[in-house]
Amino acid sequence: MDRRAMMLGGATGVLGAGAYLLWNGRGGQRFQTEAPLTPFTAANAQEVSDLPEVIEMSKGNPDSGVTLIEYASFTCPHCRSFHANVMPQLTRDYIDTGLINFVYREVYFDRYGLWAGMVARCGGPLRYFGIVDLLYAQQSEWTQGSPAEIAENLKRIGRTAGLTNEELDACMTDAAMAEAMIASYEANMEVHEIPGTPAFILNDELHGNMNFTDMSALLDSAIEAAG
Repeated sequence: MDRRAMMLGGATGVLGAGAYLLWNGRGGQRFQTEAPLTPFTAANAQEVSDLPEVIEMSKGNPDSGVTLIEYASFTCPHCRSFHANVMPQLTRDYIDTGLINFVYREVYFDRYGLWAGMVARCGGPLRYFGIVDLLYAQQSEWTQGSPAEIAENLKRIGRTAGLTNEELDACMTDAAMAEAMIASYEANMEVHEIPGTPAFILNDELHGNMNFTDMSALLDSAIEAAG
């Protein structure tokens, strides 16, 4: 079974030492069927031929000589910790000041992380990072319950961000977008074979989870080298 079929068939994240382990189809952690692809439909996304565009979500200065890519899962507690403890300072000192270009790439360990990504993208680029903040801040609450309850929890977060039930239903039942997101995720994993999340690519060099002091030192060196 290939990666696409495995992911569309269901997935379960496995917590490892300090990070979620990533199944990459090469003998790593395998997943078991858990829930339908989208919370409200059992449509077979593999039959969709024309996939929509998956927008690369970024903020900061796209013309900066320093690009920091974060790979993260919305259901990963270590990613939640990073966004609570490091991201505010990173945003204040490097992103909002235009010193770096920051790119956020979603990793899907399970269906719920995929659903969360669909809700985050439902608001478009302008609302995306605000919804990301809500998803991490409320991670311990929205990840609890049955699949139907988790879907409703995610819709509640979407409504908090100003989306309507109709908009959310449309986004969360969009099987073509779900497959496009998985395809984008798989393509990214071919480029960067990350061992777990959160993981960071700083100007093409892989780094693991870290505190702000260590990240700041790396960024300062990269900014100085970029001139």
